[in-house]
Amino acid sequence: MLGHNRKMTGAECLADMLKDYGVTHVFMVPAVLRRTFAEIERRTSIARIHTHGEKSAAYMADGYARASGKPGICMAQVIGALNLAAGLRDAWLAHSPVIAMTGGREPKTKFRKVYQEIDDMPAFEPVTKFNATVDEVARFPDMVRQAFRVATTGTPGPVHLQFRGNEGQVDAEEAEMEPLAEARFARVPPFRPGPDDASVRAALVCLEKAERPVIVAGGGVRASGAQAELVALAEALQIPIATSLNGKDTIPGNHPLSVGVVGSYSRESANQVVNKADLVCFIGTETGGMTTHFWAVPPIGTPAIQIDINAEALGRNYPLQACINGDAKVTLARMLEYADRKSAARRDAWTAEVRAVCRDWLVKYKPALESDAVPIRPERICHELTRHVPDDAIIVVDTGHGGMWMGGFFDLTSPKQSYIRSAGHLGWAFSAGLGAKCACPNRPVVTFTGDAGFWYHIAEIETAVRWKMNSVTVVNNNSSGNQSKRGFDRVYGGRQTEQALELWTYTKVNFAKIAEDMGAVGIRVEKPAELGPAIQKALQADRPVIIDVVTDIDALAPLAVS
Repeated sequence: MLGHNRKMTGAECLADMLKDYGVTHVFMVPAVLRRTFAEIERRTSIARIHTHGEKSAAYMADGYARASGKPGICMAQVIGALNLAAGLRDAWLAHSPVIAMTGGREPKTKFRKVYQEIDDMPAFEPVTKFNATVDEVARFPDMVRQAFRVATTGTPGPVHLQFRGNEGQVDAEEAEMEPLAEARFARVPPFRPGPDDASVRAALVCLEKAERPVIVAGGGVRASGAQAELVALAEALQIPIATSLNGKDTIPGNHPLSVGVVGSYSRESANQVVNKADLVCFIGTETGGMTTHFWAVPPIGTPAIQIDINAEALGRNYPLQACINGDAKVTLARMLEYADRKSAARRDAWTAEVRAVCRDWLVKYKPALESDAVPIRPERICHELTRHVPDDAIIVVDTGHGGMWMGGFFDLTSPKQSYIRSAGHLGWAFSAGLGAKCACPNRPVVTFTGDAGFWYHIAEIETAVRWKMNSVTVVNNNSSGNQSKRGFDRVYGGRQTEQALELWTYTKVNFAKIAEDMGAVGIRVEKPAELGPAIQKALQADRPVIIDVVTDIDALAPLAVS
């Protein structure tokens, strides 16, 4: 109830507010807000996940946020704050609502060379929507509310609060406070701003007149929960859908109108379709370099319309014939209400052509998808995951080759599946998958990474075992970061020396053995026929599972078609 202040410590206030916002896990490296953690134990059932690194804690909070739509909470004392800031960069790029809490400097001892003292605030500025200090305990209620409010509204994103004291000891102080939490801002989206009718009708006129339109759906569609509305509109008007990597789960890959992921880490058929289109409708995507293959797919100048909750994004990279400012779910529902379904017949030839393009892609890559080669082809891993991942699974994918392989060769087969991926930081996926499992303990979580990415935070196997985070992690193990091969081939004139190979190859390691030694389940896969049974076994385990798949070091993901 409003207006019921009482004397309490900052720790009591913060613990109560986190509980009332529905937080179930906090990811941190101690020691930070020690008194708060004691109060969390006394007053809540929130799990306090002690990780082996601040960056990993941020990644877990990020995976938690993307899987659940609720803000993920991560924390670090002052000496680890810069590591936490580095971990927020992916959340910033992916528009994920993560709230970071750190210790900070004491004003009375600033500039006196206190142990570990440094001004961390500038480091958080480029990776947060709101970056603020909490120097007075009486400010806990309004600043925490503002953190949740900013993280979830509009285009979601990270927030940072720095609490006074190297460990945030301000939480031990008392004041008259009311630990009021605003339930509206406990998840994304808190508001659904509707579009104006004139904009909706103008966009529909463009779509209905087009003979070869295509929709490019981005992460804003999944953040809005607008998948069903997107597919319904596409079906009503017979418009193919390409997606960004962030929007891959906006339409199942086996849907007749799905053409795949477009851009740099993409499926060839998607780029081909988008470049054949006479109108591109961007929905919930920033039209950035990766999604458009650096604005070549489609070329700038292609007729376009755009729908986004953030008005500043409209027309940023492509001149527009029409644009709509609004929440994706509400906007698409309104468009469906007004749509002229009779115009779909105009696109019969186009949809037939699109299906032919997709069939040609499958014919071209079917040998790799079903390959029995040893060492194993990564395309075969993706194919087996498509076949064996459960209908309600959350799939978590790393960047680099991991993003390329899964973006291009893995298909979601159910609208109930979720797909989240690194926005550019290698090593993100393993930790993010653990966070996703914390957010959704009753859903299977399957993570795909390479050995280059897995090495970053391999210590978190122990965290997963300790906290029973029973995710399944598939490691594409070619003892290298072989995405770099093309680049080093180029600078070494096409023929590398032994010393050149040192720049992107590793020692051969059996990750299954490491996993077993740390208390997880380890499964080593060396033959393609073993993949399906290994995935099934992993999904039935009651412990974290590492599937170590030995793959071909010379297997390079296809380059984008433009």
